[in-house]
Amino acid sequence: MADFLLELLSEEIPARMQEKACKDLQSLLEAEIAKAGLKAEAIESFATPRRLALIARGLPLATEAVSEEIKGPRADAPEQALAGFLKKSGLRRDQLVERADAKGNAVLFAIIEKPGRATAEVLAEAVPAIVRAFPWPKSMRWGAPSLSTSSLRWVRPLKGIVALLGEEVVPFAIDGIESGATTVGHRFHHPGIVTIGSAADYEAKLRACHVILSSAERRQIIADGAARAAEAAGLTVAPDEGLVAENAGLTEWPVPLLGSFDPAFLDVPREVIQLTMRTNQKYFALLDGEGKLAPNFICTANIEAEDGGAAIVAGNQKVLAARLSDAKFFWEQDLKHRLDDFLPKLESMLFYEGMGTLRAKADRIAALSAHICERHFPERDPATAERAGLLAKADLATGMVGEFPELQGVMGSYYAAKAGEKPGIVSALQQQYVPAVEGCIPACVALADRIDTLVAFFSRGIKPTGSKDPFALRRAALQTIQTIIVNGTRLNLLPLFEKAAEGLGEKADTAELLDFFADRLKVQQREAGVRHDLIDAVFALGGEDDLVRLLARVKALQAYVETADGANLLAGYRRAANILRIEEKKDGGISTYVDPGAAELEPAEAALVAALDAAEPRAAAAVEREDFEGAMAALATLRGPIDAFFDQVTVNDADAAKRARRLALLERIRVAMHKVADFYKIEG
Repeated sequence: MADFLLELLSEEIPARMQEKACKDLQSLLEAEIAKAGLKAEAIESFATPRRLALIARGLPLATEAVSEEIKGPRADAPEQALAGFLKKSGLRRDQLVERADAKGNAVLFAIIEKPGRATAEVLAEAVPAIVRAFPWPKSMRWGAPSLSTSSLRWVRPLKGIVALLGEEVVPFAIDGIESGATTVGHRFHHPGIVTIGSAADYEAKLRACHVILSSAERRQIIADGAARAAEAAGLTVAPDEGLVAENAGLTEWPVPLLGSFDPAFLDVPREVIQLTMRTNQKYFALLDGEGKLAPNFICTANIEAEDGGAAIVAGNQKVLAARLSDAKFFWEQDLKHRLDDFLPKLESMLFYEGMGTLRAKADRIAALSAHICERHFPERDPATAERAGLLAKADLATGMVGEFPELQGVMGSYYAAKAGEKPGIVSALQQQYVPAVEGCIPACVALADRIDTLVAFFSRGIKPTGSKDPFALRRAALQTIQTIIVNGTRLNLLPLFEKAAEGLGEKADTAELLDFFADRLKVQQREAGVRHDLIDAVFALGGEDDLVRLLARVKALQAYVETADGANLLAGYRRAANILRIEEKKDGGISTYVDPGAAELEPAEAALVAALDAAEPRAAAAVEREDFEGAMAALATLRGPIDAFFDQVTVNDADAAKRARRLALLERIRVAMHKVADFYKIEG
């Protein structure tokens, strides 16, 4: 047994690609060696900015010889079938074996002996195949060979390959790059050649050359070092796990350093400063004891500088000052105008081709926001909702959002507050892009915006397909659902879809859009433990487009059907529904039931009639007042009588009158239970 080390040395690998590359390298190697019958005891993969590496532990030194048996055609099969099998197996006719199958027919078999192979040979074929097929999100060709489309593609120019099985080099070459046992250390601390003895000393030798192989260890060094540097200044680091991971992907020997900037820049909104530091410079923001942004930052160097990092910090402070000066300029220029002064600029900005301008969308959001407010939040001022909707997209025309698109909405809220707009308007602008918007006016604007978008695209037949959703329509529907649920907003979606379509001057297939929402609701509720089949069962009744009421109905239904009584009632319903479905397919369907009078009813029929007479009005009244637990309790009383009915009565009696009235009783069961849900949609 031996460990296999593979290192692919290259120019800098983008941090965002490293984690997936590690997983891909591991899975590709596993798949390639499995073709030869090899399997490692364990595989570890690593990534630094300059190298992608893997250690496969416990590989045998050779594969075992195996005998493979392939079943072919019958011995008397046509010549063409036999020729195809011989070509596939690579054998002659006299090398095939005949055996009788279960029916006594003579069948041909190919017995192919595969001798064992040295593991090094397998790896020498596997690695080049992996490298050439590697699924980088983006890759490149380089140098003179790049003139040919058959040349190697890699994320950045490939510089070297270490391939060691035990202490021996696995020999192969990829586009002139030969495998070996040498790599390089840190670009500045140890740029010279490093000779690796085996997988056993690989990590230690790199560490001695200022390369920390483990990305998890680099992340921990950055997090701990940043926290210590901040604490020494009486500050704390603003949490940002993504930024920790990104810095770990940019450094092989991370050294966190504390820097500062002019406190005058703190007049610029906090989000602008943090985004400038994070996006452009990969700096960590720091907070003071009150949780306010401090005029300091943490940068991560990739070197232990002799001056303790003073020159590095000074250089970073200079760059950040320039970035913040630009941001301050945009902030001050935008503040020279009221937010509604930017509305005319939206006239030249398209919402989407064929769907008008953003200015037209702003008008539609305003009108629909006012409508939602008036209909569903009567205690609030529709004019405020209308104003918030009108201003929702205005900041897209500002200089700041032009420079930092990620701040749309946030900047609008700042400009609205500076202009003295009402708090509800400010909150609406600030929240409009968050998944679940809270508050009456913010909810009106967010719902109007997303419903307008969904109706606009659906009315033109532009819908998500499979895994493709370029306009994030699934997200828009999901966020609409989240906003409705968070606020407990009682509204009917279908009329809102129609109202949005009117504003667009379009006709929308509202039923299709409601089905789309049903699918998103199932996804959204899955994490809450709500069964998708129960949501289907309620939607199947038709006309249920109040999501708050629908979920109340679903939760009551789930609480009951998951009990023993609920399961038995469901079984009784299914039996009734199945009989009815069979009868409805026959010519003439089900005869109209005429009450023959209690005297002619058998005891089980009479008991079921009495139970239905009591349960039906109770269930209907409970549904009417939205007491779905009460409705289920009413239906639960049917369980015993239904069980007794099926035990004691033959539905398909030879007597046509008896058969008709018993089928009609089954129909009453179905109608009564459909007041809550279509129980036929429920699984189990």
